[in-house]
Amino acid sequence: MLWLLFLTLLGLGGSVPLFPCDSGREQGGIVGAHSAPAGRWPWQVSLRRYNEELELWQHICGGSLIHQRWVLTAAHCAQWEDLEAYGFRVQVGQLRLYDHDKLTNVTQIIRHPKFNQGLSAKGGADIALLKLEAPVTLSELINVVTLPPASLEVPEKKMCWVTGWGYISLGAPLPPPSQLQEVAVPIVGSEVCDQRYQNSSNNIGQIIKDDMMCAGSEGQDSCQGFSGGPLVCSWKCMWIQVGIVSWGDVCGHRNFPGVYVRVMSYISWIRQYVPLFPGP
Repeated sequence: MLWLLFLTLLGLGGSVPLFPCDSGREQGGIVGAHSAPAGRWPWQVSLRRYNEELELWQHICGGSLIHQRWVLTAAHCAQWEDLEAYGFRVQVGQLRLYDHDKLTNVTQIIRHPKFNQGLSAKGGADIALLKLEAPVTLSELINVVTLPPASLEVPEKKMCWVTGWGYISLGAPLPPPSQLQEVAVPIVGSEVCDQRYQNSSNNIGQIIKDDMMCAGSEGQDSCQGFSGGPLVCSWKCMWIQVGIVSWGDVCGHRNFPGVYVRVMSYISWIRQYVPLFPGP
């Protein structure tokens, strides 16, 4: 089952927090995923869309703060034809969903021109930029993430981290108080990943496109609701965002690693819009 979120209702960043090269964290999986402590992932954002029945701005996707006025997310998270920028809000610096919301308006959505709404995430170019109405104030709880150089190659089996407020297993939403989750995932080589998906489908041709990368294993994976969120790796003692949660079949299955937008493929595109350093 495709778990795209909508089915379920370098240095671009300036200064970023530094972390020990070896975090020493327990490597938990999506089943029994770990709750993240405050301030560990200060670039994590929640993308909201208004739910008239619930009368609230409901979390629909994750995203990452890459500049004081810019958020990076998946294009499929903002592909509704009936909604433009005014139909979305962004929450920054929050650990528990809906806890003292202070939402920021979105004034512009820039989807990659090669993103195909009909094919959605599986067609590639599943990347979008959201411009905020006003710059956010950086703090210990709110900060930007560093983006990689276009030449960066992430080695297979490297352990990286994905964060968000998504399902903790297939069909199991994150229970209250809905605290931000962190999941360690191993990088899976693109050829290996493509072969695994080929073996389980009738598709002919490349499934894992050149602008995609894979991560995850049995019990270690992203799931519904993580879409648009960041995949970060520790590199030279700082966190670098290498991926964006995009799509996958099932959750936490060894034959179906999560598929991410390969951020390195889009650095030049991002630079067309986002200034190199934080600021208005």
